[in-house]
Amino acid sequence: MNTPISSIRKGALAACIGVALAASAPTASAQTKAGAKPLQGQVVKLAWIDPLSGLMAPVGNNQLKSWQFAIEKYNQTNPAGVKFEIVGIDNKLSPTESLNALKSATDQGIRYIIQGNGSSVALALVDAINKYNERNPGKEVIYLNEAAVDPDLTNSKCSYWHFRYDADTTMKMEAMTTFMKDQKDIHKVYLFNQNYSHGQQVAKFGKEYLKRKRPDIEIVGEELHPLAQVRDFAPYIAKIKASGADSVITGNWGSDLALLVKAAVEGGYNGKFFTYYTGVTGTPTALGHNGEGKVYQVAYSAANMGGTYDQWGEEFKKKYNDDFYTGSIYRMLESLGQAMAQAKSSDPVKVAAALEGLKWKSVFGGDVEMRKSDHQLQQQLYITVWRPVGGKFTYSLENTGMTLATVAEYPNYVSSTPTSCQMKRPSSS
Repeated sequence: MNTPISSIRKGALAACIGVALAASAPTASAQTKAGAKPLQGQVVKLAWIDPLSGLMAPVGNNQLKSWQFAIEKYNQTNPAGVKFEIVGIDNKLSPTESLNALKSATDQGIRYIIQGNGSSVALALVDAINKYNERNPGKEVIYLNEAAVDPDLTNSKCSYWHFRYDADTTMKMEAMTTFMKDQKDIHKVYLFNQNYSHGQQVAKFGKEYLKRKRPDIEIVGEELHPLAQVRDFAPYIAKIKASGADSVITGNWGSDLALLVKAAVEGGYNGKFFTYYTGVTGTPTALGHNGEGKVYQVAYSAANMGGTYDQWGEEFKKKYNDDFYTGSIYRMLESLGQAMAQAKSSDPVKVAAALEGLKWKSVFGGDVEMRKSDHQLQQQLYITVWRPVGGKFTYSLENTGMTLATVAEYPNYVSSTPTSCQMKRPSSS
Protein backbone atom coordinates (compact mmCIF):
# COMPACT_ATOMS: atom_id res chain seq x y z
CA MET A 1 0.00 0.00 0.00
CA ASN A 2 1.37 3.40 -0.94
CA THR A 3 -1.17 5.72 0.70
CA PRO A 4 0.14 9.31 0.66
CA ILE A 5 1.08 10.55 4.11
CA SER A 6 -0.93 13.71 3.67
CA SER A 7 -4.11 11.69 3.31
CA ILE A 8 -3.92 10.18 6.78
CA ARG A 9 -2.87 13.05 9.00
CA LYS A 10 -6.02 13.05 11.05
CA GLY A 11 -7.26 10.11 13.10
CA ALA A 12 -10.83 10.18 11.82
CA LEU A 13 -9.72 10.26 8.21
CA ALA A 14 -7.23 7.49 8.85
CA ALA A 15 -9.98 5.34 10.29
CA CYS A 16 -12.12 5.96 7.19
CA ILE A 17 -9.24 4.95 4.96
CA GLY A 18 -8.80 1.82 7.05
CA VAL A 19 -12.47 0.94 6.52
CA ALA A 20 -12.11 1.38 2.77
CA LEU A 21 -9.01 -0.79 2.73
CA ALA A 22 -10.71 -3.47 4.75
CA ALA A 23 -13.55 -3.53 2.24
CA SER A 24 -11.22 -3.72 -0.77
CA ALA A 25 -9.57 -7.04 0.13
CA PRO A 26 -10.55 -9.74 2.62
CA THR A 27 -8.31 -10.00 5.65
CA ALA A 28 -6.46 -13.19 6.46
CA SER A 29 -8.86 -13.94 9.30
CA ALA A 30 -11.88 -13.56 7.01
CA GLN A 31 -10.32 -15.82 4.40
CA THR A 32 -9.49 -18.45 6.98
CA LYS A 33 -13.06 -18.52 8.26
CA ALA A 34 -14.36 -18.76 4.68
CA GLY A 35 -12.67 -22.08 4.17
CA ALA A 36 -9.12 -22.24 5.53
CA LYS A 37 -7.54 -21.11 2.28
CA PRO A 38 -3.79 -21.56 1.91
CA LEU A 39 -1.52 -18.71 2.97
CA GLN A 40 -0.35 -17.93 -0.55
CA GLY A 41 -1.97 -14.70 -1.68
CA GLN A 42 -3.66 -13.84 1.62
CA VAL A 43 -3.67 -10.19 2.64
CA VAL A 44 -2.68 -9.58 6.26
CA LYS A 45 -3.45 -6.08 7.45
CA LEU A 46 -1.36 -4.40 10.15
CA ALA A 47 -2.87 -1.45 12.05
CA TRP A 48 -0.21 1.13 12.84
CA ILE A 49 -1.30 3.42 15.71
CA ASP A 50 1.02 6.38 16.32
CA PRO A 51 1.14 10.19 16.04
CA LEU A 52 0.57 11.86 12.68
CA SER A 53 -0.33 15.26 14.17
CA GLY A 54 1.12 17.48 16.89
CA LEU A 55 4.79 18.05 17.77
CA MET A 56 5.69 14.38 17.25
CA ALA A 57 4.06 14.16 13.81
CA PRO A 58 7.40 14.31 11.93
CA VAL A 59 8.49 11.09 13.67
CA GLY A 60 5.20 9.35 12.93
CA ASN A 61 5.21 10.44 9.31
CA ASN A 62 8.72 9.09 8.85
CA GLN A 63 7.81 5.76 10.42
CA LEU A 64 4.66 5.30 8.37
CA LYS A 65 6.65 5.91 5.21
CA SER A 66 9.20 3.42 6.52
CA TRP A 67 6.47 0.81 6.96
CA GLN A 68 5.22 1.36 3.44
CA PHE A 69 8.74 1.09 2.06
CA ALA A 70 9.69 -2.01 4.08
CA ILE A 71 6.46 -3.85 3.29
CA GLU A 72 6.92 -3.24 -0.43
CA LYS A 73 10.39 -4.80 -0.10
CA TYR A 74 9.46 -7.69 2.16
CA ASN A 75 6.37 -8.80 0.25
CA GLN A 76 8.64 -9.76 -2.64
CA THR A 77 10.26 -12.57 -0.64
CA ASN A 78 7.85 -13.30 2.23
CA PRO A 79 8.34 -17.02 3.03
CA ALA A 80 4.73 -17.29 4.22
CA GLY A 81 3.42 -16.16 0.84
CA VAL A 82 1.09 -13.58 2.38
CA LYS A 83 0.96 -9.92 1.42
CA PHE A 84 1.24 -7.45 4.29
CA GLU A 85 -0.57 -4.10 4.17
CA ILE A 86 -0.23 -1.23 6.63
CA VAL A 87 -3.18 0.87 7.81
CA GLY A 88 -2.11 4.10 9.50
CA ILE A 89 -4.20 5.63 12.28
CA ASP A 90 -3.29 8.89 14.02
CA ASN A 91 -3.41 8.57 17.82
CA LYS A 92 -2.15 12.12 18.53
CA LEU A 93 0.22 10.51 21.10
CA SER A 94 -2.81 10.03 23.36
CA PRO A 95 -3.64 6.81 25.23
CA THR A 96 -7.35 7.60 24.90
CA GLU A 97 -7.11 8.20 21.15
CA SER A 98 -5.08 5.00 20.88
CA LEU A 99 -7.83 2.96 22.48
CA ASN A 100 -10.30 4.46 20.01
CA ALA A 101 -7.91 3.52 17.21
CA LEU A 102 -7.66 -0.03 18.57
CA LYS A 103 -11.43 -0.35 18.47
CA SER A 104 -11.48 0.96 14.92
CA ALA A 105 -8.88 -1.62 13.91
CA THR A 106 -10.62 -4.56 15.56
CA ASP A 107 -13.97 -3.47 14.13
CA GLN A 108 -12.34 -3.76 10.71
CA GLY A 109 -11.12 -7.26 11.50
CA ILE A 110 -7.46 -6.27 11.75
CA ARG A 111 -5.68 -8.61 14.15
CA TYR A 112 -2.15 -7.24 14.19
CA ILE A 113 -1.56 -3.96 16.08
CA ILE A 114 1.65 -1.93 15.85
CA GLN A 115 2.69 1.00 18.08
CA GLY A 116 5.88 2.40 19.49
CA ASN A 117 5.94 6.12 20.24
CA GLY A 118 5.19 6.54 23.92
CA SER A 119 5.29 3.91 26.65
CA SER A 120 2.22 5.45 28.27
CA VAL A 121 0.33 4.56 25.09
CA ALA A 122 1.90 1.11 25.03
CA LEU A 123 0.84 0.32 28.59
CA ALA A 124 -2.75 1.35 27.80
CA LEU A 125 -2.77 -0.81 24.67
CA VAL A 126 -1.40 -3.87 26.47
CA ASP A 127 -4.14 -3.67 29.08
CA ALA A 128 -6.86 -3.14 26.49
CA ILE A 129 -5.63 -5.95 24.23
CA ASN A 130 -5.44 -8.39 27.15
CA LYS A 131 -9.06 -7.62 28.00
CA TYR A 132 -10.19 -7.73 24.37
CA ASN A 133 -8.64 -11.14 23.80
CA GLU A 134 -10.24 -12.54 26.94
CA ARG A 135 -13.65 -11.34 25.75
CA ASN A 136 -13.24 -12.38 22.12
CA PRO A 137 -11.88 -15.91 21.79
CA GLY A 138 -11.25 -16.73 18.16
CA LYS A 139 -10.65 -13.05 17.32
CA GLU A 140 -7.46 -12.46 19.30
CA VAL A 141 -5.05 -9.73 18.28
CA ILE A 142 -1.27 -9.43 18.67
CA TYR A 143 0.51 -6.22 19.68
CA LEU A 144 3.88 -5.66 17.98
CA ASN A 145 5.89 -2.98 19.80
CA GLU A 146 8.40 -1.18 17.60
CA ALA A 147 9.76 1.45 19.99
CA ALA A 148 8.09 1.74 23.44
CA VAL A 149 10.92 0.82 25.80
CA ASP A 150 9.54 0.97 29.36
CA PRO A 151 10.97 -2.17 31.05
CA ASP A 152 7.64 -2.85 32.77
CA LEU A 153 6.21 -3.96 29.42
CA THR A 154 8.33 -7.11 29.57
CA ASN A 155 8.47 -7.38 33.35
CA SER A 156 5.58 -6.60 35.72
CA LYS A 157 3.19 -5.76 32.85
CA CYS A 158 4.33 -8.48 30.44
CA SER A 159 1.68 -10.04 28.22
CA TYR A 160 1.54 -13.12 26.03
CA TRP A 161 0.06 -10.93 23.27
CA HIS A 162 2.83 -8.30 23.36
CA PHE A 163 6.16 -8.64 21.52
CA ARG A 164 8.83 -5.94 21.77
CA TYR A 165 11.38 -5.45 18.99
CA ASP A 166 13.25 -2.43 20.34
CA ALA A 167 15.74 -2.88 23.19
CA ASP A 168 14.21 -1.77 26.47
CA THR A 169 15.53 1.05 28.66
CA THR A 170 17.58 -1.28 30.87
CA MET A 171 19.25 -2.93 27.87
CA LYS A 172 20.19 0.41 26.36
CA MET A 173 21.34 1.80 29.70
CA GLU A 174 23.46 -1.32 30.28
CA ALA A 175 25.28 -0.70 27.00
CA MET A 176 25.45 3.08 27.46
CA THR A 177 26.91 2.97 30.96
CA THR A 178 29.32 0.19 29.97
CA PHE A 179 30.68 2.65 27.44
CA MET A 180 30.55 5.64 29.82
CA LYS A 181 32.46 3.92 32.59
CA ASP A 182 35.62 4.00 30.47
CA GLN A 183 35.29 7.70 29.59
CA LYS A 184 37.61 9.19 32.17
CA ASP A 185 36.58 12.77 31.42
CA ILE A 186 33.05 12.16 32.75
CA HIS A 187 32.70 13.36 36.35
CA LYS A 188 29.34 15.13 36.67
CA VAL A 189 26.12 13.94 35.02
CA TYR A 190 22.74 15.65 34.61
CA LEU A 191 19.67 13.44 34.04
CA PHE A 192 17.20 15.21 31.75
CA ASN A 193 14.08 13.37 30.62
CA GLN A 194 10.43 13.52 29.62
CA ASN A 195 7.97 13.19 32.50
CA TYR A 196 6.31 9.88 31.71
CA SER A 197 7.17 6.23 32.24
CA HIS A 198 10.01 6.04 29.73
CA GLY A 199 11.77 9.20 30.90
CA GLN A 200 11.35 8.22 34.54
CA GLN A 201 12.89 4.82 33.84
CA VAL A 202 15.87 6.34 32.02
CA ALA A 203 16.58 8.49 35.08
CA LYS A 204 16.10 5.59 37.50
CA PHE A 205 18.37 3.13 35.72
CA GLY A 206 20.89 5.79 34.78
CA LYS A 207 21.49 6.46 38.47
CA GLU A 208 21.54 2.77 39.40
CA TYR A 209 23.91 1.63 36.67
CA LEU A 210 26.36 4.52 37.04
CA LYS A 211 26.52 3.94 40.79
CA ARG A 212 27.40 0.30 40.14
CA LYS A 213 29.96 0.94 37.39
CA ARG A 214 31.34 4.42 38.19
CA PRO A 215 30.50 5.36 41.79
CA ASP A 216 32.83 8.35 41.48
CA ILE A 217 30.48 10.06 39.02
CA GLU A 218 28.29 12.69 40.68
CA ILE A 219 24.66 13.20 39.66
CA VAL A 220 24.44 17.00 39.76
CA GLY A 221 20.88 17.42 38.52
CA GLU A 222 17.72 15.55 37.63
CA GLU A 223 14.87 17.06 35.64
CA LEU A 224 11.57 15.76 34.26
CA HIS A 225 9.63 17.94 31.82
CA PRO A 226 6.21 17.60 30.12
CA LEU A 227 6.12 15.30 27.10
CA ALA A 228 5.80 17.03 23.70
CA GLN A 229 4.79 20.39 25.17
CA VAL A 230 8.00 22.41 25.64
CA ARG A 231 8.98 24.66 22.75
CA ASP A 232 11.87 26.54 24.37
CA PHE A 233 14.48 24.54 26.30
CA ALA A 234 16.79 27.52 26.90
CA PRO A 235 15.88 27.80 30.63
CA TYR A 236 16.67 24.10 31.09
CA ILE A 237 20.03 24.44 29.35
CA ALA A 238 20.85 27.36 31.67
CA LYS A 239 20.20 25.08 34.66
CA ILE A 240 22.34 22.33 33.19
CA LYS A 241 25.22 24.75 32.62
CA ALA A 242 24.86 26.16 36.15
CA SER A 243 25.07 22.64 37.63
CA GLY A 244 28.57 22.16 36.25
CA ALA A 245 27.54 18.96 34.45
CA ASP A 246 30.05 17.73 31.88
CA SER A 247 27.54 15.20 30.50
CA VAL A 248 23.79 14.80 30.07
CA ILE A 249 21.87 11.52 29.88
CA THR A 250 18.54 11.87 28.11
CA GLY A 251 15.92 9.53 26.74
CA ASN A 252 14.19 12.43 24.96
CA TRP A 253 12.96 11.83 21.43
CA GLY A 254 11.34 13.75 18.57
CA SER A 255 10.83 17.46 19.09
CA ASP A 256 11.84 17.14 22.75
CA LEU A 257 15.35 16.14 21.75
CA ALA A 258 15.63 18.27 18.63
CA LEU A 259 14.65 21.43 20.52
CA LEU A 260 16.85 20.48 23.48
CA VAL A 261 20.01 20.16 21.39
CA LYS A 262 19.09 23.32 19.47
CA ALA A 263 18.91 25.19 22.77
CA ALA A 264 22.22 23.63 23.86
CA VAL A 265 23.91 24.81 20.66
CA GLU A 266 22.47 28.32 20.98
CA GLY A 267 23.18 28.46 24.70
CA GLY A 268 26.81 27.43 24.36
CA TYR A 269 26.63 24.22 26.38
CA ASN A 270 29.73 22.21 25.46
CA GLY A 271 29.18 19.06 27.50
CA LYS A 272 28.46 15.60 26.15
CA PHE A 273 25.02 14.21 25.45
CA PHE A 274 24.30 10.50 25.86
CA THR A 275 21.06 9.83 24.06
CA TYR A 276 18.72 7.12 22.82
CA TYR A 277 17.37 8.92 19.75
CA THR A 278 19.82 11.35 18.11
CA GLY A 279 19.13 9.84 14.68
CA VAL A 280 15.37 10.37 14.88
CA THR A 281 13.65 13.00 12.72
CA GLY A 282 14.65 16.59 13.43
CA THR A 283 17.57 16.08 15.77
CA PRO A 284 20.30 15.76 13.11
CA THR A 285 19.15 19.02 11.53
CA ALA A 286 19.03 20.73 14.94
CA LEU A 287 22.62 19.65 15.61
CA GLY A 288 23.97 20.53 12.19
CA HIS A 289 27.75 20.69 12.42
CA ASN A 290 27.67 21.32 16.17
CA GLY A 291 28.31 18.69 18.80
CA GLU A 292 31.00 16.84 16.87
CA GLY A 293 32.44 14.11 19.07
CA LYS A 294 30.14 15.08 21.95
CA VAL A 295 26.75 13.58 21.10
CA TYR A 296 26.36 9.81 21.50
CA GLN A 297 23.50 7.44 20.76
CA VAL A 298 22.75 3.90 21.93
CA ALA A 299 20.56 1.90 19.55
CA TYR A 300 19.95 -1.53 18.00
CA SER A 301 21.06 -0.26 14.57
CA ALA A 302 23.27 2.46 13.17
CA ALA A 303 23.86 4.36 9.98
CA ASN A 304 26.79 2.97 8.01
CA MET A 305 26.19 -0.62 9.16
CA GLY A 306 26.83 -1.79 5.62
CA GLY A 307 25.00 -4.35 3.50
CA THR A 308 21.23 -4.25 3.15
CA TYR A 309 20.76 -1.56 5.78
CA ASP A 310 22.89 0.97 3.92
CA GLN A 311 21.38 -0.01 0.57
CA TRP A 312 17.88 0.55 1.88
CA GLY A 313 18.89 3.79 3.51
CA GLU A 314 20.06 5.18 0.21
CA GLU A 315 16.92 3.95 -1.61
CA PHE A 316 14.65 5.41 1.06
CA LYS A 317 16.40 8.78 0.93
CA LYS A 318 16.18 8.85 -2.85
CA LYS A 319 12.45 8.11 -2.70
CA TYR A 320 11.42 10.29 0.25
CA ASN A 321 14.39 12.61 0.95
CA ASP A 322 14.27 11.24 4.48
CA ASP A 323 16.20 8.77 6.67
CA PHE A 324 15.20 5.16 7.35
CA TYR A 325 16.05 4.65 11.02
CA THR A 326 13.40 2.33 12.52
CA GLY A 327 15.05 -0.99 11.72
CA SER A 328 12.67 -2.81 14.05
CA ILE A 329 10.08 -2.53 11.28
CA TYR A 330 11.88 -4.99 9.06
CA ARG A 331 12.60 -7.32 11.97
CA MET A 332 8.86 -7.43 12.69
CA LEU A 333 8.18 -8.39 9.09
CA GLU A 334 10.96 -10.99 9.13
CA SER A 335 9.59 -12.62 12.27
CA LEU A 336 5.96 -12.49 11.17
CA GLY A 337 6.79 -14.05 7.82
CA GLN A 338 8.81 -16.84 9.40
CA ALA A 339 6.28 -17.47 12.17
CA MET A 340 3.37 -17.66 9.71
CA ALA A 341 5.33 -20.00 7.47
CA GLN A 342 6.18 -22.18 10.45
CA ALA A 343 2.61 -22.16 11.79
CA LYS A 344 1.17 -22.55 8.27
CA SER A 345 -1.38 -19.99 9.38
CA SER A 346 -1.96 -16.26 9.76
CA ASP A 347 -4.13 -16.81 12.84
CA PRO A 348 -2.61 -14.63 15.61
CA VAL A 349 -3.00 -17.41 18.19
CA LYS A 350 -0.84 -19.77 16.13
CA VAL A 351 1.54 -17.01 15.08
CA ALA A 352 2.10 -15.91 18.69
CA ALA A 353 3.07 -19.46 19.63
CA ALA A 354 5.51 -19.59 16.72
CA LEU A 355 7.02 -16.18 17.59
CA GLU A 356 7.95 -17.32 21.10
CA GLY A 357 11.61 -18.26 21.16
CA LEU A 358 12.02 -17.61 17.43
CA LYS A 359 15.65 -17.17 16.37
CA TRP A 360 16.71 -15.77 13.03
CA LYS A 361 19.49 -13.90 11.24
CA SER A 362 18.17 -10.43 10.54
CA VAL A 363 19.35 -8.37 7.59
CA PHE A 364 19.79 -5.65 10.23
CA GLY A 365 22.30 -6.62 12.91
CA GLY A 366 22.68 -10.37 12.57
CA ASP A 367 21.43 -13.02 15.01
CA VAL A 368 18.40 -12.08 17.10
CA GLU A 369 15.98 -14.00 19.33
CA MET A 370 12.48 -13.31 20.60
CA ARG A 371 13.01 -14.42 24.20
CA LYS A 372 10.19 -16.76 25.18
CA SER A 373 10.09 -15.82 28.85
CA ASP A 374 9.04 -12.18 28.30
CA HIS A 375 8.79 -11.55 24.52
CA GLN A 376 11.74 -9.13 24.54
CA LEU A 377 13.92 -9.29 21.42
CA GLN A 378 17.54 -10.06 22.26
CA GLN A 379 19.83 -8.12 19.96
CA GLN A 380 23.15 -6.39 19.48
CA LEU A 381 23.46 -2.74 20.49
CA TYR A 382 25.66 0.00 19.06
CA ILE A 383 27.16 3.17 20.51
CA THR A 384 27.62 5.86 17.87
CA VAL A 385 29.00 9.38 17.94
CA TRP A 386 28.06 12.49 15.92
CA ARG A 387 30.80 13.40 13.45
CA PRO A 388 31.34 14.53 9.85
CA VAL A 389 30.91 11.97 7.09
CA GLY A 390 34.16 10.47 5.88
CA GLY A 391 36.07 7.23 5.55
CA LYS A 392 33.74 4.28 5.95
CA PHE A 393 31.07 6.48 7.54
CA THR A 394 29.51 7.94 4.41
CA TYR A 395 25.79 8.26 5.14
CA SER A 396 24.70 11.87 5.73
CA LEU A 397 21.81 12.15 8.22
CA GLU A 398 19.16 14.61 7.04
CA ASN A 399 21.67 15.83 4.44
CA THR A 400 23.69 17.61 7.13
CA GLY A 401 27.08 16.28 6.06
CA MET A 402 27.21 14.66 9.50
CA THR A 403 26.62 11.08 10.58
CA LEU A 404 26.52 8.72 13.55
CA ALA A 405 29.71 6.66 13.48
CA THR A 406 29.97 3.44 15.47
CA VAL A 407 32.46 3.56 18.35
CA ALA A 408 31.37 0.43 20.25
CA GLU A 409 29.32 -2.71 19.64
CA TYR A 410 27.83 -4.89 22.34
CA PRO A 411 26.64 -8.42 21.50
CA ASN A 412 23.35 -9.84 22.71
CA TYR A 413 24.72 -11.34 25.91
CA VAL A 414 26.18 -8.00 27.04
CA SER A 415 23.10 -5.88 26.39
CA SER A 416 20.64 -8.48 27.72
CA THR A 417 19.08 -7.82 31.12
CA PRO A 418 17.03 -10.21 33.31
CA THR A 419 13.25 -10.28 33.44
CA SER A 420 10.77 -10.75 36.27
CA CYS A 421 7.96 -11.61 33.85
CA GLN A 422 5.51 -14.29 34.98
CA MET A 423 3.98 -15.03 31.58
CA LYS A 424 0.35 -16.11 31.61
CA ARG A 425 -0.21 -18.17 28.50
CA PRO A 426 -3.49 -19.33 26.96
CA SER A 427 -4.24 -22.93 27.90
CA SER A 428 -3.91 -23.97 24.24
CA SER A 429 -0.34 -22.71 24.03
